[in-house]
Amino acid sequence: MNGEANGKVKQRAALWVVVVFLLGASLGSVSGYLFAARSHADTKPVLSDDARRAQKVAVLTRDLNLNADQQKQLDEAIHDAQVKFKAIHEASQPQIDATRAQARERVRGFLTPDQRPKYEAYLLKLDEDRKRNGQP
Repeated sequence: MNGEANGKVKQRAALWVVVVFLLGASLGSVSGYLFAARSHADTKPVLSDDARRAQKVAVLTRDLNLNADQQKQLDEAIHDAQVKFKAIHEASQPQIDATRAQARERVRGFLTPDQRPKYEAYLLKLDEDRKRNGQP
């Protein structure tokens, strides 16, 4: 009788182990899916200058009840500003790149040899994200 009761206890224990394992796997899968879906849903697509300008014109046309002539003038004003912003950004980009390089070298200077590869991997990801988002 003692052996039979011992066998039932082992079966129940094994059943509980399997149930807990399946619940953990299910919870992990659902959590991973929700995290991935949320992180991808938070990223906004990068719009071209023309698309951003059209979006701004549409919003202001709706909110301000602009007529066709005003819409055209608004589009031209935003376009001219975009061209100027781009020129300013391109002119200052070498200075930005130099400052970024100096800061990175400064950080490399105080890192240990074990920390440097991790920092370089971080920089690679940072640079990839910046390029993917349309930033130089």
